[in-house]
Amino acid sequence: MALGSKTTQNFVPIKEVRGGIIILKDGGMRTILMASSTNLALKSEEEQKAIISQFQAFLNSLDFSTQIVIQSKKLDIKPYLILLENRMKEQEEPLLKIQTREYIEFIRSFTEEVNIMTKNFYVVVPYTLAPFNKGGGLREKFLGSSQKNNLGEKISSFEESRSQLEQRMEVIQQGLSRVGIQTIRLGTEEVVELFYKIFNPGDTTQSIKIE
Repeated sequence: MALGSKTTQNFVPIKEVRGGIIILKDGGMRTILMASSTNLALKSEEEQKAIISQFQAFLNSLDFSTQIVIQSKKLDIKPYLILLENRMKEQEEPLLKIQTREYIEFIRSFTEEVNIMTKNFYVVVPYTLAPFNKGGGLREKFLGSSQKNNLGEKISSFEESRSQLEQRMEVIQQGLSRVGIQTIRLGTEEVVELFYKIFNPGDTTQSIKIE
């Protein structure tokens, strides 16, 4: 995968992304869930208390650490303005064309004066891989160990850790659903794109490559 320049990659603790699972350089594993939001201000006082109580119970039920990330970024209104301009050019009714032009100017001036922000919510689910036996035991020292066996042990360890990670992910998804929050697991392409945009916030045209 390509997250940015080589210099940037030296500071990124990610080794690779496999099947939507982030494998860190220290052997740790992570999955990322994108979560919906709920507006407590629109709820009644009783509903607010119930949601907060359920969320508190959910957090207390976890026997592992997790991380909730809120990503705020300025909304890019340019694609919407381009869409409106194209429709204005296709409009044959003079009055509607004038109204569309005025609406475009209103949106452009409004967004220049006010920063319109969008928020995305993510839940990072962690799991630490068991370290591989690099030195080997007495049997390996005397009899030797084949590269094939080492590869098999690594694959087995990865599958076992992935199973544990997915169990944790299911616990979080079920707990949040009780609060009325829906979640979706990010795949490999979504994870790579997310981290690329984090480390390259000014680049909106660079294509994402997964190797």
